[in-house]
Amino acid sequence: MNVLITGASKGIGAALVKHFAAHTDTTIIALARDIELLKNLQNFCAKTYQKSIHVYKVDLSQPDFKIPLNAILKEHQHIDIVINNAGFLAHAPFEKTDLKTIQQTFQVNVFAPMLLLQSVFAHLDATKKCHVVNIGSMGGFQGSIKFPGLATYSASKAALANLTECLAEEFKGKNVFVNCLALGSVQTEMLNNAFPGFKAQTTAEEMAKFIFDFATQQPVLINGKVIPVSVDTP
Repeated sequence: MNVLITGASKGIGAALVKHFAAHTDTTIIALARDIELLKNLQNFCAKTYQKSIHVYKVDLSQPDFKIPLNAILKEHQHIDIVINNAGFLAHAPFEKTDLKTIQQTFQVNVFAPMLLLQSVFAHLDATKKCHVVNIGSMGGFQGSIKFPGLATYSASKAALANLTECLAEEFKGKNVFVNCLALGSVQTEMLNNAFPGFKAQTTAEEMAKFIFDFATQQPVLINGKVIPVSVDTP
């Protein structure tokens, strides 16, 4: 089984890699833009779990990231689990959010998952199952409480949630299952940078365990759903 995880160098992504390394006999493909952090994670998994993971520098904020991605997919062929975990969050008032921030937010949170999945789906063998788990946000979950300063981020996550529903329908019957987990606040570096001093009730390790269990469910009994994952009432 081949598992591809984006944003794998730290936070939830790194914790996910560790869960897969510790509990499964799978080929782990870890993508991030910080290759040094990825190499540290690779060494950790080798020493702690005697597990060799594949790490690649792929910057999803750059429109040409599909060039290295396609080379990676040719090497590993079928991908059984895709976890679109990479994300970009800028905390700023809407009227002061510049075009560059808006573009980067949608590039990482929406366009990159779209382009990545186009490449992945092109390599799929329909006789084998593929489970895509898009990591969304309660900010993009319809009807949830919204927060000032997160309009761009929340709008991008709402787009990812809708994309999930559309792809599940489009690939129905082709052994492709697509779901979105709309996460509440998780104690990560990204959250701390956006909200210094804020303490979330959920750790990256706890959330990674939940995502791991959801992604590896056998058989996959959920498809095309946007599922809130939060200890608070949305």
